[in-house]
Amino acid sequence: MSTASRRAVQSPPRIKPADPPLAPALIAWFADNARDLPWRRAGASPWAVLVSEVMLQQTPVKRVLPAYEAWLDRWPTAAALALDAPGEAVRMWGKLGYPGRALRLHACAVVLTERHGGELPRDLPALLALPGVGDYTARAIQAFAYGTRAAVVDTNVRRVLARAVGGQGQAGPPAAARDLASMEAVLPAEHAAAARFCAAIMELGALVCTATAPSCSACPISDHCAWRLAGSPRYTGPLARAQAFAGTDRQVRGLLMDVLRGAEHPVAQAALDVVWPETIQRQRAQDSLIADGLIDPLPDGRFALPGFTAPGVAASS
Repeated sequence: MSTASRRAVQSPPRIKPADPPLAPALIAWFADNARDLPWRRAGASPWAVLVSEVMLQQTPVKRVLPAYEAWLDRWPTAAALALDAPGEAVRMWGKLGYPGRALRLHACAVVLTERHGGELPRDLPALLALPGVGDYTARAIQAFAYGTRAAVVDTNVRRVLARAVGGQGQAGPPAAARDLASMEAVLPAEHAAAARFCAAIMELGALVCTATAPSCSACPISDHCAWRLAGSPRYTGPLARAQAFAGTDRQVRGLLMDVLRGAEHPVAQAALDVVWPETIQRQRAQDSLIADGLIDPLPDGRFALPGFTAPGVAASS
C-alpha cells in the first residue's frame, strides 16, 4: 500500500449530516434514560452549571457528585465564593485532581461579582473572557444553563459522531474546528431541542456508546449507526495519547497538595519533604505549584495555601 493510501485509511473522514437525523431518537431516549444529576435539575442555577462543568473536566461523575454538593452548600453563588480566600477553594477541591481548576473558578467568581453582578453572561465572547472558561465550557453554559443552541463537544460526543456518522470505531485525536463542524451538522436548529440533543448525545457516549465496550443492543440509533452497519470494523487510525500518573510530577504535586489541604496552619519544608523520596523531582513539583499559584511561600520559610492569613502570619502577595 502506498504512503498516500495509508494516510487515506488513517485520516478520520469528514463527518456529513446524519440521514435520518439523530436528534429525535436521542432526545426521546434521553427523556427515559437520563441520569438524575443535580446540575440537570430545573432549579440548578447557571453558577451551579459552571461549577459542575469545571469539576467534570477529566473527572468521573461519581467523584464529582460529593464535591459538587459540598461546594454549593458552602458557596451557592459566585459572590459567596469571591468573598472567601482562593486557598479555601483549593482546600475544598480535595482530591478531584488538577487543583488549578479551583483557583480559576475562584478567579472567575471574582470577575463575575465585580463585572457581571454575580451572574454568568449569555454570549460566547463574554463567557470566553472569564478566567478558566474555554470554548467547551462556554458552549456548555450556553446550552445547559441558558438553553441556547450551541455545539457542545466533549470526548463522548466525538466518539458517538465518529461511530454513528463517520463509520469508525474511535474519534482519534481532537481537532477543534473539525469537531465543532461535525456537531453543527447534526445539531437541531431550534434552541431547546439543540440543548437537549447536546445533553442526550453526551449521555449516550457516557452510558451506552462507551470507548471499550459499546452496548449496541441498547443504543437508540443502532439501526442508523454507520460503524455498526459496516460490521464494527477495527479502528486503525491515530489515537489520543493516554496520560500516565504513577511516578509523574502530577502524582507528586497531588501528594504535596494533600499536605497543605490537611493543615490548618502553614507547614515547614520538612512536612513536604517526606511525601516523595526523590529530592529533585519533589522540588520540581513544588516549584511548579508555587509558579501556578497553588502554594504560597511565606516570609518565615513555611508554606500555605494561597491567601492564607493567621495571627502573626502574612501570606505572600
